[in-house]
Amino acid sequence: MNGKKLEYKGEEALKEIERLTKHADEVQQNILKDILKQNGDTEYLKNYIKINEKCCSSNDIVAEFKRCVPVVTFSRIFPYIQRIANGEDSSLISGHKITELLCSSGTSNGKPKMMPSTEEDLDHRTFLYNLIMPIMNQYIPDLDKGKAMFLYFVKQETSTPCGLPARTVLTNYYKSKHFKCRARDDPFNDFTSPDQTILCNDSNQSMYCQLLAALVHRHHVLRLGAVFASAFLRAISFLECNWLLLCNDIRSGQLNPIIIDPSCRSAMTTLLSSPNPTLADQIDGICRRESWKGILCRLWPRAKYIEAVVTGSMAQYVAALEYYSGGKLPLVCTMYASSECYFGINLKPLSKPGEVTFTLLPNMCYFELLPLGENGEVWTEAYGQDEEVPPCKLVGLVHVKIGCFYELVVTTFSGLNRYRIGDVVQARGFHNRAPHFRFICRRNVVLSIDSDKTNEQDLHKSIAIAKKLLEPYNALLVEYTSFADTSSVPGHYVLYWEIRLHSPSLNSTATAALDFSIVLQDCCIAVEEHLDYVYRRCRAKDKSIGPLEIRLVRVGTFDALMDLIIAQGGSMNQYKTPRCVNSNSAAIGLLDAHLERSVFSPRDPIWVP
Repeated sequence: MNGKKLEYKGEEALKEIERLTKHADEVQQNILKDILKQNGDTEYLKNYIKINEKCCSSNDIVAEFKRCVPVVTFSRIFPYIQRIANGEDSSLISGHKITELLCSSGTSNGKPKMMPSTEEDLDHRTFLYNLIMPIMNQYIPDLDKGKAMFLYFVKQETSTPCGLPARTVLTNYYKSKHFKCRARDDPFNDFTSPDQTILCNDSNQSMYCQLLAALVHRHHVLRLGAVFASAFLRAISFLECNWLLLCNDIRSGQLNPIIIDPSCRSAMTTLLSSPNPTLADQIDGICRRESWKGILCRLWPRAKYIEAVVTGSMAQYVAALEYYSGGKLPLVCTMYASSECYFGINLKPLSKPGEVTFTLLPNMCYFELLPLGENGEVWTEAYGQDEEVPPCKLVGLVHVKIGCFYELVVTTFSGLNRYRIGDVVQARGFHNRAPHFRFICRRNVVLSIDSDKTNEQDLHKSIAIAKKLLEPYNALLVEYTSFADTSSVPGHYVLYWEIRLHSPSLNSTATAALDFSIVLQDCCIAVEEHLDYVYRRCRAKDKSIGPLEIRLVRVGTFDALMDLIIAQGGSMNQYKTPRCVNSNSAAIGLLDAHLERSVFSPRDPIWVP
């Protein structure tokens, strides 16, 4: 996209999608040539290929790239990013200046992965955002006749040792000129939330003000949403707790003094220009109802859909969203993106959540795909994160096979080369020559509630540390499993533990003979303290995850679990205790039927920005 037009609106945007997808192979080859031209003189690429434009053609350079540059994970590029964070030049990995580092929801050694970002990356993201409404207008008319109640939030940012901003990709976008200086006369940019409330670092004050603004504009709202389904549900939970205060503000025309952020107070004082007891009474009457089923349509009667990520780990929130909307509002998932790169869009936005696919746009980066399975089966053990991948195994974007599973591998302008994203996707078809994929899961992620992604290794390490607290009681943790409980908001991690006492005489009553409540609470704390940075931030700062729970089950429960899984078709020879179970599975029913006691973590884990 270097030097090319970035802003497309209306029919022009749809024509650009057609152009890109019809010529996907050509666009991809040109993108790779552009990246290599820009970044060919970096220290990283010079380790593998010698690029000299006087001695070889761009096609030769591409061939050398595909032959010589390795397929990598974060551990390979971390030393370069660390050097840039400490003040060395961007030319280590990029021909353009690295302007900030983006905190990924993935982690390395317990801390967020930091992804390089340039000023041009913002152009790419804005390009993708500008395609969304032209696509939506094909399916839902008159979206320019009202406002969008989109609940957006920033996270507190830090700085690297050399002063580079370190923040999330969304915080990066909301604080950029692309968002703050967007065209105010464009009806699709007409949000209920004043920018000052979106940019407030205090999530509670931001939430309060954004919901208040949405209620004030309730008769003008056509679109509801948040980036993730979990965030939207957290807003509903916040509304359940605070609707009386919000109604009082509307009734009196005065902002609650609990809002102390000066920018929020200024923006909301302007919005609450006069008392509106009629509007307050309407909202009061709706919120006082015994059931909140369908409340979204009652509070915002003109709303036409809910926009949020509802794929992958967010699929667990679909039922709750349908409850609060009364099943009357489509759930729309518009785009596929990550901190590393924005990938593609949903060309059929009214698809059911389980049928959502994303068309990868060939101008966003250079895509390659690592085969992970076929015939409806994923090879779960294929190419682990530390396993070397022969470059010849990668498949080009236009050469994927429908029905097969892949892991995304990207090469970006900001300096990632053949980087494994970690997402498992399934090719479901093509739009012209560009494939569209269904997102399946993150590789090796066991638990996820919000932006956290806890893998099996990190879960095992934290439990291994916590179980040492049982040793003074002559107790042994013999088995465990887990699940992400989203039946309430915020959701929380649940660990099922089977503990065996060294004294045989006590095993018949499992642990009922001893009061383990205090030590189990300490175990909860120990587990949480040793989970990664993102989990601890979600717990301690964002409050988007609730206290971890340990459910103690009777001795023999995991033998019964094995019997259940084998009876359902599992193999005795290949049986492994699942470290995570589905919240709707028969396994949960069995485990809960053998429950002895349950304890929660009594405090937040320590989190330092």
